[in-house]
Amino acid sequence: MISEDNKNFTMTMLNSTTPIPGDGGSGGGGCPPVRSQLEGAILPPVITIDVILGLLGNIVALWIFCFKLKAWNPNNLFLFNLVIADFLALVSLPLRIDDFLRGHWVFGDGLCRINLFLMYSNRSASIALMTVVAIYRYFKVVHPHHRFSRMTKRKAAYVLLFVWLLVISLWAPILANNHIKGSNNSTLCLYLTSSLTILVKMHRIVVVLEFIIPLAMLLFCSIRISSFLRQRQMGKLEKGRKAMRVCNTIVAVYIVCFLPTMVTTIGLRVIRSYRPQDCATLYTFTKLTIVSLGLNFLNSALDPILYVFSSSMFRKALCSSLPHFLRCSQDAGDAEMTASSTETQSTTQQELKSVGTDRGNEAM
Repeated sequence: MISEDNKNFTMTMLNSTTPIPGDGGSGGGGCPPVRSQLEGAILPPVITIDVILGLLGNIVALWIFCFKLKAWNPNNLFLFNLVIADFLALVSLPLRIDDFLRGHWVFGDGLCRINLFLMYSNRSASIALMTVVAIYRYFKVVHPHHRFSRMTKRKAAYVLLFVWLLVISLWAPILANNHIKGSNNSTLCLYLTSSLTILVKMHRIVVVLEFIIPLAMLLFCSIRISSFLRQRQMGKLEKGRKAMRVCNTIVAVYIVCFLPTMVTTIGLRVIRSYRPQDCATLYTFTKLTIVSLGLNFLNSALDPILYVFSSSMFRKALCSSLPHFLRCSQDAGDAEMTASSTETQSTTQQELKSVGTDRGNEAM
């Protein structure tokens, strides 16, 4: 038989990140609870890797944005806020890793509320900001004269203010409610508890909407940019290639990090509703769902790749900060092109000056 602690541990894993209904692993129709060995073996190391890679990449990105970037535009403002969202989400994960390893929460009610709020709100902010970056690229390429593509830094700040207020308002109820369940060594920090039915329903709606709506927008932007460039035979232009790289990177990161959890969660609910006696299939989807949870915060580790693709200013600042032997070849190429252009311009000016002098002499 599985112990009560193991059952509570399974409940913690399944409820902490994704809205899986039920009692934390027990199936409908009398299926015994799923053992917690898989959760304890897979999630802590996977999320630890997410945290290490994500913090390294985002600390470097913060350093570039704060100390190396000399010029700002709306795109860089969007990316900088994406760095902040990813960083705060990653900072919240070590406490959750400790919770997974112990099998219970030891940090009290206050940190429980803050931890859940940081996890959910900054994940939503990260998704929203990736979508904003893709939409901005879409307008820059397909509708270059639209006011959205020609927005000032002030208007970009208004867009960012709207995104953050929307995200905070959606997840602020977490801070207003107690999410501690149990007592002593079996204390759990759960957002999805039966005593908060309204919040649970709201959470499930928000999770579905924050996946479906951004994914639809990302796919639309990517397809429309590709179609626009192909129709006008502009695929070889650097601006077009750059926009395609940005949108394709965002779509790829989004699908890799969030699609598995959404698919397995929906599959699990369907099985619970229509095949509650099929314990083998139920266990398979439960395990797949648990494994897919580790991908949820992988986007915070992959987003630094987006910064390199999306911002030429960020890329050049990063390249110039590296040791000489590690500098980007493109950076060297840009330097050569700049030097060549300067030399050509200087030669042209000298020739014009010489022509003007000769004409002056002829006039005399």
